[in-house]
Amino acid sequence: MATPAAWLEERGHASSWRSRMVRGLLIGTAALFLGVILLLPLVTVFAEAFGKGIGFYRDALLDPDALAAMRLTLLVTALVVPLNTLFGIAAAYAIARFSFRGKSVLTTLIDLPFAVSPVISGLAYVLVFGASSWAGPWLEERDVEVIFALPGIVLVTLFVTFPYVARELLPLMQMLGTDEEEAAISLGAGGWTTFFKVTLPKIQWGVIYGVILCNARAMGEFGAVAVVSGHIRGLTTTMPLHVEILYNEFNQVAAFAVASVLSLLALVTLAIKTAIEWRTGHRGGH
Repeated sequence: MATPAAWLEERGHASSWRSRMVRGLLIGTAALFLGVILLLPLVTVFAEAFGKGIGFYRDALLDPDALAAMRLTLLVTALVVPLNTLFGIAAAYAIARFSFRGKSVLTTLIDLPFAVSPVISGLAYVLVFGASSWAGPWLEERDVEVIFALPGIVLVTLFVTFPYVARELLPLMQMLGTDEEEAAISLGAGGWTTFFKVTLPKIQWGVIYGVILCNARAMGEFGAVAVVSGHIRGLTTTMPLHVEILYNEFNQVAAFAVASVLSLLALVTLAIKTAIEWRTGHRGGH
């Protein structure tokens, strides 16, 4: 007859074995899922991009239309990200630090792009600024182009990306509280001094993280931009739209070549995001 100690030891070994089996099963399932859903398509993009050799890959990227799409994508991103960064900081600061009428409405509106399809948002801008809209004749008289031009692409990209910085900062600022800011003000610091010397250093990693997410979405946005761009090749086609055009023309290798650039930008963004997360955790550990 087994002693209680032996029985407990045997039960502990069985429990440990089951725990290792469950852990291995979960890790294996997650790895398989990531491999099939994420890694396999990514490898396929680069394999197809270099399918006809490095020379064809280089020529596809140096094509004037491809270069124009890259320039437009970078220009739109360069315009959108700083504007949404300023908005995100201002909105998060206002919501986290002040009580005012309409605060809950503002908080809800920040989440609106998450709930509205990008295609619907693009259509809404067409209905507001298009030729047949109420503003269309006024814009046409002044020779101002919004739809099927750069301003329309910037506007819809602003719309779909503006929650990212604000949503990263809002819970962070609410968690940090106002004690240090109140102490700085009580010691004679002004509002701007308090913000730049006390508030901003505490939220800088949240700002950077939000900027990274905003940047990634701005470069990869397709649905809203497709509606307002008009697909004017070499003029209003961003990189995602140019990939679609090439693919529809059965120029798959060139399409994958441009897509590989987007993939590389995504990987760089992911690497920066991971580094920020590690840095934030490292600082938090101290």
